[in-house]
Amino acid sequence: MLQLVDVVSQDPRTFEQVIGRRKLEELVALAEPLRGLRVLHLNATPYGGGVSELLRSQVPLLLGLGIQAEWRVIAADTPFFKVTKNFHNALQGAQMDLTEEAKELYLSHNERNAEVLDPGYDVIVVHDPQPAAVRHFTPAKGKCWIWRCHTDTSQPNQAVWGFLHPFVAEYDAIVFTMTDFVPPGLEDERISIMAPAIDPLSPKNMTLPRDVARRLMEWVGVEPDRPLMTQVSRFDPWKDPVGVIKVYRLARERVPDLQLALLGSMAVDDPESWDIYQTILEESRNDPDVHVFTNLTGVSNMEVNAFQTLSGVVIQKSIREGFGLIVSETLWKGTPVVAHKSGGIPMQMPPESSDLLVDSEDDMAERIVRLLRNPEDARAHGHWGQQWVRERFLMPRLVADELRLIRDVI
Repeated sequence: MLQLVDVVSQDPRTFEQVIGRRKLEELVALAEPLRGLRVLHLNATPYGGGVSELLRSQVPLLLGLGIQAEWRVIAADTPFFKVTKNFHNALQGAQMDLTEEAKELYLSHNERNAEVLDPGYDVIVVHDPQPAAVRHFTPAKGKCWIWRCHTDTSQPNQAVWGFLHPFVAEYDAIVFTMTDFVPPGLEDERISIMAPAIDPLSPKNMTLPRDVARRLMEWVGVEPDRPLMTQVSRFDPWKDPVGVIKVYRLARERVPDLQLALLGSMAVDDPESWDIYQTILEESRNDPDVHVFTNLTGVSNMEVNAFQTLSGVVIQKSIREGFGLIVSETLWKGTPVVAHKSGGIPMQMPPESSDLLVDSEDDMAERIVRLLRNPEDARAHGHWGQQWVRERFLMPRLVADELRLIRDVI
């Protein structure tokens, strides 16, 4: 059997205080005809990164709505994850020499996982490229299969996409975050567009008293009374952490006591993250005001919450970005975000904050300084962002979208 990730059912009524009675009743009504349906969400890792964070909240809410939902992860080793991380990078446009050895490694792991897949599910939702070929190797293919792509595949490496395309094409429905992410040659009536969402009631996003947030930041060695800019993301070249340090140094020329916090998550399916982590440590070695934390060195979701709550500004300097949950997470806490114009980031920013979307390091530093020097302006952007997220990017909306898709496909 594939590894089961333990989660506990979440009562949908707990969201009424956030989304209101009308939206809650609509969600419950959508789920009613599907009660008892066996739904599997299958991905590559139980922690680290946006997909695992989504499933940590999405599956419990499905359970609370009467869906027999499970979350399982594939069995794989480091060589496989090195190949699939290269696939991930290539799907976002990076170069990759796709060897026969890499193809065989990928297919053999997918076949082995397919052999131990329980045939009793009614709907199987497969996330991202790592397990995309599992459906191809599953004998009982009469179920409803959905492939959910979380990356920016608008300009994929043609060799890698050409290899994966036949496996993806076997699915009954294919989901992307944005229409712009649909790769060439896949324009199809089976395609659905579905933006991710955050769980406002999770430890990472629930309201955290400011005195508790202060204590958590002090606990890890950051001074909450000094100006602070933060980036929270996987340690990944596409998130440009070295570029973040450059922006910090530009902003510090005008805000001399500025601090930088880089909070990165490490995941089983991303061996490259350790190399990036070492690069960040080397780049920041002689600056005591650059603080680098990971989920494996004692920084939990609660500390992330504290940093997002108390930072003067949070940035997201992604070169390519599927969605970037960090943007909605931060705005939900009323903290302004300055971000690069990439992928799904702009859709999360309210119209009033469009000038906080930038293309250059100089512009990013200028916006950061402006917000740090004008707290009232920063609070206004935070307020607009919070309302924008409330209407568009909370977990009940995502679950409603998925239920509609399942209903239509089956």
